[in-house]
Amino acid sequence: MTGAGFVARRSRARAPLPNERCKMIHKLTSEERKTRLEGLPLWSAVPGRDAIQRSLRFADFNEAFGFMTRVAIKAQEMNHHPEWFNVYNRVDITLSTHDADGLTERDVELALFIDLAGAHAKPAA
Repeated sequence: MTGAGFVARRSRARAPLPNERCKMIHKLTSEERKTRLEGLPLWSAVPGRDAIQRSLRFADFNEAFGFMTRVAIKAQEMNHHPEWFNVYNRVDITLSTHDADGLTERDVELALFIDLAGAHAKPAA
């Protein structure tokens, strides 16, 4: 169509943004899951879901919120966000990849970061 004021444009595929993952997301196989979760002893399986969970207890709300902020920044960089719940000094976290309908390497990577960021926390009772 070449009407007055009409400019034909070619569509171009955009380059991936730096924080986008170019590799395909795949659910961990049984063997990958076993191997990768051995390195996450503070995490446990969620009954009825292909997910892992951990609860942490901090000295107070400010410490818990600071931890959540550090995790939120990392999660945003990864474009992978946890399910979590916070009351006062306690933070409950569940990780699973919705796009893969289960655990992926992204969950393992974020869990490892959470373990480092929450190294000074105590397990929640």
